[in-house]
Amino acid sequence: CVLCSLAQAEDPSCFWIAVREPVPGVVGETVYANLNAEMEQFYTSYKGTDEVKEEEIKKGQVYVVFSEELKCWCRALVQSVWCQADGYQFSCFLVDYAKYCYVPSKSIRVLPGAFAKIPHRAKKCRLHCTKPLTLHIDYCENTATEVKATIQTVEDKVLEVFLFVTIKDEKVRYFYIANTISELACNKFSGPTFTQSYCWPAAAGGCDVVAISHQGNDPLLYIPPVLTLLQENHYQALPNMSGPLALVLCPGWKKAQLVFDLLKTYRKGCRHLHPVLITLGQNKEAASQMEIRGCEVVVTTPYNLLRLLEHNTGFLCRLCHLVLDEIEVLFSDTSEQVFTILDFYKKATARPRGNLPHQIIAVGTQWNKHITPLIKEFMNDPHIVITLIEEAAIFGNVQQVVQPCISSSRTAELLKILDFTQRNLQKVLVFTDSVTEVEMIHKDSAVDQEDMKAKSVILLTENSSCHAPEIFYYLKHAEAEIPEELYDLTARVQESEEDEKFSRPLCASLKTFGICRNRTECPDRHQINLSVDMAQNIAAEMIETPERVTILPLFIVHATKYFGRIVRKQKDQYAAVAKDMNDYFRVPGHRISVNAVEKSVFYGLREGAVCHRVQVVETPAKDEENACKVTIKYIDEGRTSRVNSDQLLHLPVKFQSLPPQAVEIIVCRVKPIDNEVEWNPKVTEHINHKIKGKVHHAKVVQTLGRTVWVDPMVGVTHLPTMRMWVNEYNIRSEILSTGLGTDNPEHVGAILKLCTQMPVVDHGQNAESDSSHSVWQSGELNELSFSCHPPIKWFQDDVSVTLKVQILRATESRCEFCREKVTFSAYSEGKRYVADLELYQSVIAEKSTCVVKDTEAVILLVKEKKGTWCKLLKNKNVHVSLDFECWQESEDETPFTVGKDCMNLCL
Repeated sequence: CVLCSLAQAEDPSCFWIAVREPVPGVVGETVYANLNAEMEQFYTSYKGTDEVKEEEIKKGQVYVVFSEELKCWCRALVQSVWCQADGYQFSCFLVDYAKYCYVPSKSIRVLPGAFAKIPHRAKKCRLHCTKPLTLHIDYCENTATEVKATIQTVEDKVLEVFLFVTIKDEKVRYFYIANTISELACNKFSGPTFTQSYCWPAAAGGCDVVAISHQGNDPLLYIPPVLTLLQENHYQALPNMSGPLALVLCPGWKKAQLVFDLLKTYRKGCRHLHPVLITLGQNKEAASQMEIRGCEVVVTTPYNLLRLLEHNTGFLCRLCHLVLDEIEVLFSDTSEQVFTILDFYKKATARPRGNLPHQIIAVGTQWNKHITPLIKEFMNDPHIVITLIEEAAIFGNVQQVVQPCISSSRTAELLKILDFTQRNLQKVLVFTDSVTEVEMIHKDSAVDQEDMKAKSVILLTENSSCHAPEIFYYLKHAEAEIPEELYDLTARVQESEEDEKFSRPLCASLKTFGICRNRTECPDRHQINLSVDMAQNIAAEMIETPERVTILPLFIVHATKYFGRIVRKQKDQYAAVAKDMNDYFRVPGHRISVNAVEKSVFYGLREGAVCHRVQVVETPAKDEENACKVTIKYIDEGRTSRVNSDQLLHLPVKFQSLPPQAVEIIVCRVKPIDNEVEWNPKVTEHINHKIKGKVHHAKVVQTLGRTVWVDPMVGVTHLPTMRMWVNEYNIRSEILSTGLGTDNPEHVGAILKLCTQMPVVDHGQNAESDSSHSVWQSGELNELSFSCHPPIKWFQDDVSVTLKVQILRATESRCEFCREKVTFSAYSEGKRYVADLELYQSVIAEKSTCVVKDTEAVILLVKEKKGTWCKLLKNKNVHVSLDFECWQESEDETPFTVGKDCMNLCL
């Protein structure tokens, strides 16, 4: 690091410095002082000697010129010549001062060899690994200000440096930020935003920062200044232990991944930072084996960090910079965990560590009540930036008042609320829709006023319905009183908005996990739509026995959602069609390319030796760049792709008669840990590798259109010589074993409840609207049995069959037994439940019993003939399933036949 003077900046990427202290290999200031003195004496003593004629002066040559500004003789490089009325003027660069000047020919002298031997004092520089957009330095010369440069490398006689300014030994760091700015510029960065302009200087100065803005979820609010700080050398005083200098805490794995990727991108202009992304899961072995040595920046989530701290209590011993990303989400979902981490950090920084940074940066889009204790207990005079006026109002404790009224009486109602009297003086800012209203309010309220506590008044009229939800959630966010009228209005608006989504797809989160956490923001539907959900039903013959279906997953969307085929046990129609189609297209003359591609039409697509049936789902616009590309769906696999239109082949009608075979398969009762809303890619990758293209057996819990919910779903291996299937793994158990999944016991119940919202069809007649709890009776939809039917689990032994009817606090229960039928009915929580079951084999009615308990009704059916039943009912019922926890039977008769060591169907 050398002390220097910043002499001249030609452009942001090129500037000149003059070294002011002795450095090995660089001529010192004393030599230049002696040179200046000798030149001054020489040219003063020998005036007029060695003058150069105008026509002899050449561009690119170094001469000695007299500078009127510096009042001395200087070495100068002639760069250009200008012809003027009084003679020629020469543009020169003073090579020892890095200054430009114009001199007449009479002020130019020949440079003697003795004066030419000494290297030029001004050194051309550029910022190392940086191409800044601007470079500006503004400081007072008479202050204790110094410019220092750290020389990194030399290329083509240009020094590449890190440059910084100190004022009274305090560093001014904006030169380092330029390193990150150069990478931003490569990504079309047009300059800092309004919020960044306020946050970056404070954060780069090491201050605590709280930023609430529309851009509060953008990691670039803090990445440039944090990387800037990490270029300093004062971290050498920290203990020689493993642990990061900076920690970024994100609300979920997806945001953490984004921040990690950005750090990898923008670290290129910085010294080695080794950012690390930590996603541990619940497996304790992973936390104990986590390698963090050498990393200086860690990105993780609250839950993952606490798991790591359980095994490594000294992890935060070197931490200097703590970033809380999306602070409102962190505090709303994990406030307890965040404050625990803050306590750890406070204890770690309380130990004597010299003059080291101690910084917390919190950024987000909303103010949160927990930010106040964050500021008071853990921050030191933070720089608070709030660019949203509504959030600033909450921060400033502005009283929020909502007054319902009719539109015609708004002005009168407002004046009554404000209560303008000489004894109740206020400063008021009123927003209206017209000048007339402004004049009216001003006339009726003309009185001298003084400051009081701020109050915000919102007049809620019958015309405000479109704004009701946002006002409602803002008041809830501000913890203000909410009038009853606003509750009602918001409910009506949200119901209307949900109706507007009726043509949208059914919410993926609702299907996958049984819940959608943010229905107001979710663009998709949360109720059954017959025309969409029932447009393409799974053929009845595809599900011969719901207790066990054979599934072939072919396209893995994520850990619990796949597309694939249900394979028939007796006669697999698709296998026959696929064979015939491959044979047909093996003949070159049968491969007829399609000239005009049409949307929704079925075509053939040959990939190597395999042929697929595909459907065009999107065609490009005529002016689109890739006009030959079309989006297709593999109708027997479920995946989509983009191919050239000339790859599509004419598909004979005989290959189109079989309906599309792809179904959506969802594994029930498991969800991501830590309240995450999406599966971690690690789990999806593991499941994809485990199950894709392999045969599985599953029990169908529910069906809706072409969606099948299964629980369990197990990978199986066929042993033909022993005529049995062996269970290799249970998908749900596989997910749980990764440590990144957890139990979701409400999932199945939520799906069954969703499907009981279906309207009634009575023997093919029109749907009735007065009830939603009757049974489907139409022949087409009877297989789905959408009704208010209680879930039932059953198991057997040689003598009896036990049915567990899952119903809470049943009243008015009734159970009727017949030789080949049992009917159970009861009321629960105001709803009537009916189960009308036709048995596969006969029972002794008079010996069968029913006992109603608090959470279930237990029905015991005594078999007429001893032995094992291969199934319970004559016809399948998706609400009836095997109770695997209680099942007892011989291995060769169980619907899930297993080897002796493989009975591991975990529910």
